[in-house]
Amino acid sequence: MGINPKTIDWDNLGFNLTETRSMYKAVCKREGIWSEGELIPFGNIELSPAAGVLNYGQGVFEGLKAYKTVKNRIVIFRPDMNAKRISMSSQRLCMPVMDQELFLRGVLSTAKDNLDYIPPIGKGSLYIRPVVWGTAPVLGVKPVDEYTFMVYASPVGPYFKGDVKPLNLDVTNHFHRAAPKGIGNVKAIGNYSASLLPLMKAKNKDFDEVIYLNAGNEELIEEAGAANIFIVKDNILKTPKLAGSILPGVTRDSVLTLAREILKIEVQETDVTLKEVCSADEVFCTGTAVVVTPVGNISSGNQEFIINKGKIGKITNELRTLLIGIQREECDDTFNWLHIVD
Repeated sequence: MGINPKTIDWDNLGFNLTETRSMYKAVCKREGIWSEGELIPFGNIELSPAAGVLNYGQGVFEGLKAYKTVKNRIVIFRPDMNAKRISMSSQRLCMPVMDQELFLRGVLSTAKDNLDYIPPIGKGSLYIRPVVWGTAPVLGVKPVDEYTFMVYASPVGPYFKGDVKPLNLDVTNHFHRAAPKGIGNVKAIGNYSASLLPLMKAKNKDFDEVIYLNAGNEELIEEAGAANIFIVKDNILKTPKLAGSILPGVTRDSVLTLAREILKIEVQETDVTLKEVCSADEVFCTGTAVVVTPVGNISSGNQEFIINKGKIGKITNELRTLLIGIQREECDDTFNWLHIVD
């Protein structure tokens, strides 16, 4: 049933699971339509040991956040984008197309029923995790016959301790995150299990995350762990183009829009070389969890590169301030990105 929200220490909230009151559940046969769905108490679920998600990784997920704002409202940031992406991800893994109205209903219902778990302004947010799993049993490698859609939530603080402290990243030459024509462009659960070993190796060397190189051309960068990566050079903002192996991040898209429309700087979605990253004026990561987080140090082989003297850059800070300002309603939401939770 979740812990009592009155006992949560909001000042020391990390990016960890805190059990809340309820979660949302719907089911669907492979060739059918999704059930209406309903809220159920937060708790463990029962699965066959032969469930498709457990044996063959047939599962996808999303991540989005609900915030308290200065206007004393609860908002969710761009849930329509997550609805579209989970539909694309589901189809790629041969699962029923996710009904976008059902997705939004599940997200909103979960947020509304757990409003008292949303941290105060500036203390964090309610992280909302929608998932779709192949839950019917199967023995041979094939799509299963029944699927479960579930949405749960947890109050969270910053993903990285200190939040705006510039990250220390390690370039890996031993692992690739994904390959072109694979599933790197969808939020499949297998993508993240594959990243655990390189992440643990990096953390054992006191790095925060890993920079992955392109599987077909290791002179190019792709992503920084579970986040998209940007560089700034001579007032031009660059990020790797979406070419089949990079996740189309919601925060990535938001930052590109803010840079073009508000800051009026040149934006390029293109190939980005490792050499460009290591010589950039600014480097930062984006994602639902990390928001906009600066990079201060990059290690590649035996070389170490300090970015912007290890401090947050001007454009990085402007983009971060704009994005957080919109999410907290401290700035006008001119792009209609906020969904108000009534």
